[in-house]
Amino acid sequence: MVVYLAKHGDGDPVLLLLHGLGATGEVWDGLVSSLVSSGGGRWPGTVLVPDLPGHGRSEPLPRYSFGSLTAAVAAALEPGRPVAVLGHSLGGVLGLALGSGWFGVPVSAVCGLGIKVRWSPDELAKAASLAAKPAKVFGTREEALDRALRVAGLHGLVPTLEAGVVSVSDGWRLALDGAAFGVGAPDMAGLLAACRATVVLASGETDPMSPPAHLRELRADAVEVAGVGHNAHVENPSALWPLLDRLG
Repeated sequence: MVVYLAKHGDGDPVLLLLHGLGATGEVWDGLVSSLVSSGGGRWPGTVLVPDLPGHGRSEPLPRYSFGSLTAAVAAALEPGRPVAVLGHSLGGVLGLALGSGWFGVPVSAVCGLGIKVRWSPDELAKAASLAAKPAKVFGTREEALDRALRVAGLHGLVPTLEAGVVSVSDGWRLALDGAAFGVGAPDMAGLLAACRATVVLASGETDPMSPPAHLRELRADAVEVAGVGHNAHVENPSALWPLLDRLG
């Protein structure tokens, strides 16, 4: 399958940015821009930004699991080249899976940002219901873009998500393959035990989906990012610089 992968900069070290469920790699634009405007001092090497499978400009998968998503991302990377990973929400789970070494990618460090670690039966049932729904077609591109922002939890935070919609014969639909909602809850204890890389868990101070207190139950050294919520990387990209310093 084809995974869309944007590349910024050159050389080592390599930073891999993995977005969350429903988003696209565009959510990292502010952080990438801040790294470039800082003269390369924050990340002097290469920054890789994919759209996850079934999202944006990447092809869908026949079936979605944390393993299948991670394997597809791994296949898009240069074999044998070490990476550090900053992943948001679902992307953070995939980063931990990559750090296990099971997918043939050498990973030096992983930061999981805003990973939701507590899932109620109702939340899992709702996600499974969303995964089973057929794609809705919208009459206009603007309607589809508005829906894409809402699904990604980005409405009011960014003006648009250009790669989040696609044209079809009778209108516009989300680029997101809704079946991706069926991935379920991550086995965080298992992933943390399996991850061979240095691990940093972090979340925004006011993140309702991933409160810092929930992460501290898993890792006492989990980082609280002040003044931001679930989409810390969008709300205040420079607030993540201390996390990047720990990855480098």
